[in-house]
Amino acid sequence: QVQLVESGGGLVQPGGSLRLSCAASGRILSINFMGWYRQAPGKERELVALLSSSGSTNYADSVKGRFTISRDNENTVYLQMNSLKPEDTAVYYCNFRQLRDPADYWGQGTQVTVSS
Repeated sequence: QVQLVESGGGLVQPGGSLRLSCAASGRILSINFMGWYRQAPGKERELVALLSSSGSTNYADSVKGRFTISRDNENTVYLQMNSLKPEDTAVYYCNFRQLRDPADYWGQGTQVTVSS
């Protein structure tokens, strides 16, 4: 079992910045993937950014150049969000998957609202 605890989020004006954090704990295997998804009202959940334990990243086209995913040595993943737009408004969810574990772990979700 893996537990995820998210923090960050909130209300920010267009053009502003926020940083989300997600700390993973529990039975963490060496090959894993941590990422962020988001779901806006009336829309499906979509991938925002993904980071593997080997360091490879993948970003949604809509956030490339504005968002950066990173990770520390304590199994915490961060999402630095700059130049935020109203269309970035959504609930953001942390996700964790790992090799040889069929489970798909999700954080509790954190609201990000971009509005003037």
